[in-house]
Amino acid sequence: MTPPATNTEAVRPTALWGVSLASLCVFLLSWALCWVNAYVVNDDLPNACGDLRRQSFPPEVACVSADGTLTGANAGWIEALFFASLVVFVLLASMVLALASVRRK
Repeated sequence: MTPPATNTEAVRPTALWGVSLASLCVFLLSWALCWVNAYVVNDDLPNACGDLRRQSFPPEVACVSADGTLTGANAGWIEALFFASLVVFVLLASMVLALASVRRK
């Protein structure tokens, strides 16, 4: 049988910190995947393309063909994961910091 939680243990928002840090890890992993796709996989794309498009956030190097198709672009689900995990991290981190400042008063 475990003893009841003390007052200091009960006020820690550990689940919020955990989800916040997990979303930060997902954000960094998706950023790394986009960077690898842009600068490692598609490193020779600028030499073989007439209409090159570069994007810095998230990193992307893509070639646009005459018919409008993209070559070398990031997958849509990676970009959705990139932005969603960034939003979740910012919201939860600000919520945890706001809770910590309110509980200190």
